[in-house]
Amino acid sequence: MDTMALRRVYVWEFPVRLYHWVNALAVAVLGVTGYMIGRPLWVPTGIEEASFGFSFGWVRFIHFVAAWVFAFNFVGRIYWSFVGNRYARWDNFIPRNWQQFRKQLSEVIEVLKVDILLEKPKPTETIGHNALASWSYVVLFLASMFQLVTGFALYAAMSDAGLPQLFARIVPMMGGDFAVRQWHHVMMWFFVVFSIVHIHLVIYHDYVEERGEISSMAGGWMFEEKKPRT
Repeated sequence: MDTMALRRVYVWEFPVRLYHWVNALAVAVLGVTGYMIGRPLWVPTGIEEASFGFSFGWVRFIHFVAAWVFAFNFVGRIYWSFVGNRYARWDNFIPRNWQQFRKQLSEVIEVLKVDILLEKPKPTETIGHNALASWSYVVLFLASMFQLVTGFALYAAMSDAGLPQLFARIVPMMGGDFAVRQWHHVMMWFFVVFSIVHIHLVIYHDYVEERGEISSMAGGWMFEEKKPRT
């Protein structure tokens, strides 16, 4: 009689899990406050005392604080991609050579057959990120860099801090303040769509793979099937 045993694998180290949840909170705060900045939910009436009329200023302040948290958290994740375990390292996301690229491309196609085309009942068994997830996170990193650059470029007009001033020239390069704000706002919707798809696929893969996909981002452990024993 065949039996199937499982073994626990420590995949997500604490810095990776911390980055994930801090990033999720920062993106949520940035999305809500950013939308309110672009399309205010209320207009000051001018009746109240000026000392009580700083509510929209608080929205902008919270947005700026969340942006700084997002930025330092992002830098920390890049650092950990060089010193972390093999599941967190940069070459798990960006192929080092042609052979690795072909292997990842093959896995991407297999994952798409499960997630999109529904041609297979279970995906290719992988511990950590599958290739499609790895590539999607590369796109997410690039989108994050774009938001940081354009955000600090807009912030440079109202801050003398050294970091925002490094990006001050981005505004004229992209066609002015209005254009940068529009692109910054449009990219926000990428994060909204990405978050929806990400949550759906995490729940779906947790169900079909039964590896502890969801709980792994709390404790760091996933489950891997051992070879059948007779």
